[in-house]
Amino acid sequence: MNNAEWILIDTETTGFKAPVFVVEIAAQRMQGWETKGPSFRKLLNQNEDIPSEAARVHGYTREILERDGETPADVYAAFADYTEGLPVVAYNMRYDWDDVLVPEWERLGIEAIGTPGFCALRLAQRLLDPVPAGNCKLQTLRQFYHLPERGAHTAMGDVETVIDLLQHVLRPLADERNLATWADVLAYSEEEYFPSRIAFGKFKGRAFQDALRDTELRDWLSWLAGSSNERSKRIGTWYLDQLEVIQEGEKGKPETGGTAQSQTDSVEVPQAAGTTVTVYQSLEAAELEALIVAARSRMAELETTYTREHRTVENVRATIFIRVRDHYIARDRLKLKVHYRRIYLDTLLRGGEEETEEVVEEYTKAYADNEEDYTNASTVAEQSEDLSEEEQVKLKGIWLKLVKLFHPDKYASDAAKRKIFEDLTAIINDARDNGDIGILEELANDPDAFIKKQGWEHLDLQDGHDLAGLQSLYASLQIRIIELLEMIAFLHESPDYELAVLSKDNPSLLEEVAEEQKAALTAEIEGLEKEAAELQAEIDSLTETDEPEIF
Repeated sequence: MNNAEWILIDTETTGFKAPVFVVEIAAQRMQGWETKGPSFRKLLNQNEDIPSEAARVHGYTREILERDGETPADVYAAFADYTEGLPVVAYNMRYDWDDVLVPEWERLGIEAIGTPGFCALRLAQRLLDPVPAGNCKLQTLRQFYHLPERGAHTAMGDVETVIDLLQHVLRPLADERNLATWADVLAYSEEEYFPSRIAFGKFKGRAFQDALRDTELRDWLSWLAGSSNERSKRIGTWYLDQLEVIQEGEKGKPETGGTAQSQTDSVEVPQAAGTTVTVYQSLEAAELEALIVAARSRMAELETTYTREHRTVENVRATIFIRVRDHYIARDRLKLKVHYRRIYLDTLLRGGEEETEEVVEEYTKAYADNEEDYTNASTVAEQSEDLSEEEQVKLKGIWLKLVKLFHPDKYASDAAKRKIFEDLTAIINDARDNGDIGILEELANDPDAFIKKQGWEHLDLQDGHDLAGLQSLYASLQIRIIELLEMIAFLHESPDYELAVLSKDNPSLLEEVAEEQKAALTAEIEGLEKEAAELQAEIDSLTETDEPEIF
């Protein structure tokens, strides 16, 4: 982008519900695609409570901001000095600029700082279309392209990740499209376009180019273009216009971020580690086989990561559960009493004492089930432990073997074999979630023997070499990779994962959390004891008996 200077920003806020207050703002001055000078980061003390759901994401509480934050006026004065009126870019301009910063500046009576530039999210959506990672969430793309792990869900960490994405993934694609200047990039990101894969309706997931051969799809696009809804009409008209350009061969193929690119072309994008990732996949068998090998390696890596980290989180949960178990048992026994005493009273008033015998029987069964659940949970918790270093070393090799079994579409037309494959997958997933390296290793070393041991029909676990089968397998692997990326992201966003990370450096933290849970449960128990006693007193007064409490 020549030597154009601009500012890349990100914010962390109190949430999505208006009014939205900024709690952290970070920025980096850019010159073309490169960073220039120091970064900018400030915490803001807005004297506002931070909703718990927001605090869980970015980690900032009112106490932290009162201690480390600065007044909004001071922060934005410093930010104005830093930006010097340059264009401002964010990964999601509609949110960071339109929904967060502009309303905040209006609320504070501050003039807008800088000018709006391009939206890096829209640029990514166009350049990567069709998006190989499934979606353009920043952390999904970071993991998909093996970019460095920064401080996710901190403003500065996200700014650094966007820079990585721009430099290692988007810049090469922009160069391919001759987006040489700031004006080129700005116009390209603002130009109207729609994803090459239709995002809604009966043809969801289909490439719009299929309408060149599929008359039903073409008719649907024509129907969309004739809609009375203005947005639907724009979408349909845009797709039909692109089809016309393709048919007429004007300038070869249209520049639509890859939307009209031949399915037999491939574009490789350098990754941070110096390797490459294919954005458009070739349909040649030999190339597909190479892509399948790479996808399986990536899938094995992600399965290894999830297995290890999920087990660590489960171990932390088990550790806390064991320390707080007696309080949970006491609380749940009381909840059961309160619940059934209410039912007992309702039944007594409605149907008399004869009908209450069934309530007592139901309570007795529910109590026994509850005790059994806690016994089982305790057994699992006491056996829970982190994977050993030796087991962690084994994991990658095990998963490299196991992912070769993954080919769900292969058995789609045979219900019996499909059921066997689903059962096999369930066993693998259960073993993964339970950290059962023994079962995973047994299955990986000799899957045919394992299947035979279950008494199942033989499954052909070879890939086959027909083009359609390879295409189907590659598509399935890509979908599974996205699922794993999302599973890992969801795991990382959980409070238990954060606790697992923090407790590595501070083992006493688990005891502190356990004590906090005990205190909360003790308060809940006291309330339940009071309610249970009141209900029992009411039952006693109605039955006029000196018998011990029923339950």
